Amino acid sequence: MNQNKDPAYGRDFKWRNVKREDLQKATDLLVDNERKYVGACGRFLSRAEGDHLWVLSGKNGEIAALAVNSRSTLIPVLGANNNTLWPDFPVNYLRSKSIHSLQGMTDEVIHFEKSMSKAGRKISDQYDYDLMYIDRIPDIKNKRSCPANLVLRTPSLAELDLITPLQAAYEMEEVIPAGSSFNPKASRLSTAKMIAGGKILAAEINGRFIGKIHVNAISFTRYQVGGVYVHPEFRALGIAGRMTAEFITALLSECRGITLFVKKNNIPARRLYTGLGFTGKGDYRITYY
Repeated sequence: MNQNKDPAYGRDFKWRNVKREDLQKATDLLVDNERKYVGACGRFLSRAEGDHLWVLSGKNGEIAALAVNSRSTLIPVLGANNNTLWPDFPVNYLRSKSIHSLQGMTDEVIHFEKSMSKAGRKISDQYDYDLMYIDRIPDIKNKRSCPANLVLRTPSLAELDLITPLQAAYEMEEVIPAGSSFNPKASRLSTAKMIAGGKILAAEINGRFIGKIHVNAISFTRYQVGGVYVHPEFRALGIAGRMTAEFITALLSECRGITLFVKKNNIPARRLYTGLGFTGKGDYRITYY
C-alpha cells in the first residue's frame, strides 16, 4: 500500500473519464492486481455501451487507480496505490447515474461510500465477505463421502426449467438485499446465460437437480466462482464440498486460477473452502443503494 501521506501527493491526481490512450495502462493495473479484482477485470473486458470507466490520472498521465461502472454496479480498483488522500470520486456523476451497488475490497469500498454519501445516496443493505483464492488442484482424498447415487454433470439448455429454481432459491437466500424484490424473469435469463456459457456444474440425485455451482466472472487468467447452492433437504451430506472440488479441479486444469468471496458469517462455507486449499486474500464488501 502506498504510504505517502503528503496531502499534495493526492492533489496531483484527478478522476476523469478514460481515454483510448489510457487503456493499456488500465489493463496493466488490473493484470498486476488480478487476484483482488476478478469481477472488475471481467467487467472491464466485457464492457458494453452504457458502461463507464474512470481513471485516477496524475500530471504526467500515469494511472494510479480505476473505477468500473457496469450494469448499475460501481467497482473501485485502487490496487497497490491505495492512498487515504486520494481525491473523492466525482459526486455529480454519482448523483446522475443509477448505481445500485458498490463492491470491491472493503477499504476501497469505504472510501467510495463517503462519496456516495456526499451524493445523497443512502445505504439499503451491506454484506462483508472473505475474498479467497486457489491456484492448485485441491487434494480431495479422504474427504467426506457423499451419497452413492450423486451425479455431477453439466446441465443443458433443455434443462433450464430444472436448474432455474435452484438459482432462484440461491438468489433469495444469499443475494437479494433488504428492500429489493426477487425478479423471476431476470433470474431465469441469467441462468440461461450460465448454461449457455458452459461454466456450470449441477448435482443430481435420482434424476432431480439438488445443487449447482457456476462461474460468475472471467478475468485475464482467472475464474471467479459463485452461486454454490444445495437444496436444504440434501445439506450436511458432503455434496457442496464434492461439487465444488470437482468444479474447480476442472477449471484449474485450464491453467487458470480461481477466486471467490464468501460471507464472513457463513462459517460452514468458509470451512469448506479452507479445507479445499483456498487462501484468504482480504476483506470484500458489497454495499447496496
